[in-house]
Amino acid sequence: MTQPRPFDAPRALALAAQTFEIEARALLGLAARQGEGFAKAVQAMLECRGRVVVMGMGKSGHVGRKIAATLASTGTPAFFVHPAEASHGDLGMLMSGDVVLAISNSGESDELAAILPAIRRLGVTLVAMTGNADSTLARHADLAVSSAVEEEACPLNLAPTASTTAQMALGDALAVALLDARGFREEDFARSHPGGSLGRKLLMHVRDLMRGGDAVPKVAPAAGFNELLREMTGKGLGFTAVVDESGRPAGIFTDGDLRRLIERGAELRALTARDVMHTRPRLVRADALAVDAAEVMEQHRITSVLVVDEDGRLVGALNSNDLMRAKVI
Repeated sequence: MTQPRPFDAPRALALAAQTFEIEARALLGLAARQGEGFAKAVQAMLECRGRVVVMGMGKSGHVGRKIAATLASTGTPAFFVHPAEASHGDLGMLMSGDVVLAISNSGESDELAAILPAIRRLGVTLVAMTGNADSTLARHADLAVSSAVEEEACPLNLAPTASTTAQMALGDALAVALLDARGFREEDFARSHPGGSLGRKLLMHVRDLMRGGDAVPKVAPAAGFNELLREMTGKGLGFTAVVDESGRPAGIFTDGDLRRLIERGAELRALTARDVMHTRPRLVRADALAVDAAEVMEQHRITSVLVVDEDGRLVGALNSNDLMRAKVI
């Protein structure tokens, strides 16, 4: 049994630095190895009528799962199939028109080799990602992408380290080339990531978050101050809209305005909503993005905006707390 040596911190740091250097060289060397095969692989995936099916055993399989996930989230339908399971029924997931991306550093994985004839009979395009251009996998493939590295970062040159880093980077390169060719945009990314921060910012609209109906505080311009105050405090938003007879906002009155009136010693009961309102309230459309409403609040240093429809009629209200609860800000 191997006896562990006493821990040597400087040695550990030196090995870490050596690992980074070896893997960095491996990545830099990938660019020189790419050519027609890489370009044709991108074209095949771009023109694929089905899905990109990624396969790989062991560490290559772990990398393959990540590549499939990256492709799927950037506009290329993809999923992972385990080669060992494929020979026991999961080949049924493949259909004519798919592209299979098979990953193996040696190109001699027994599990992959066993299903290559069946894959060929299905009429799919087989793309090999391998470090061995003369391997069984490369010979059976329609296209080959080189993931060859000069050495592993493992001191024994055995454990997949630099080779799996190269595979991961090649997968990212394929995904980036594909999303660029598809004209993939931030909005497209957000649609496949609705739970992420970008998804919330690019997909969530004001109408999704606003208070509507009776929850919106509003009074007519002729409303007395007591009515104005009851509406503002009763709805709990810290303001009330002042709405004309057409339903369009004529102004707004906030709790900050109330404090300033009290400090001046104004005779409040004699005032109407028209007397105390701000005549140019900040408005946003209901179909605007929630992030745009947040920008209006930040730009004008306010905590609430009134929401209007395409005709300028009041349909809702939105404040910073609503945006924070939705994690837009």
